[in-house]
Amino acid sequence: MSFTDLFKSGEHSRNLSHFASLVTLASIQGEIKETEAKLLKRFARKLDITEQEIEKVLKNPTKFPINPPNSADERLERMHDLFKIVFADHEIDDEEHQFLEIYAIGLGYTEELAAKLIKRSVQIYMGGLDFEDYRYLLNK
Repeated sequence: MSFTDLFKSGEHSRNLSHFASLVTLASIQGEIKETEAKLLKRFARKLDITEQEIEKVLKNPTKFPINPPNSADERLERMHDLFKIVFADHEIDDEEHQFLEIYAIGLGYTEELAAKLIKRSVQIYMGGLDFEDYRYLLNK
């Protein structure tokens, strides 16, 4: 196996664990809603997740551990993806908030940074910003 294959395999593993986290978050309140399902399908395509992998993840999303990316931008993009799922129904509840905190810490943020990121993101995200605006406002 070449070095390039190992890199692609590691990246795919991170993408799969990220997708599993998205599924876990979407299913926190029980059945996945239609708006959340549409987002999940879009994320699956974006992350190059196969139909068979989607089925495995949907059966047991907790089987896939958080596998954080190396770059700060990629970690922030993962958080942005989660906020899209959370706000698919235009609200955030305590369970979703708690999951976001756990996931942020799993990505490598400290508890303090995770709390700040989530607090600021909730304030920002109520307007449905795209990723570039989201990153700009968080760094302001």
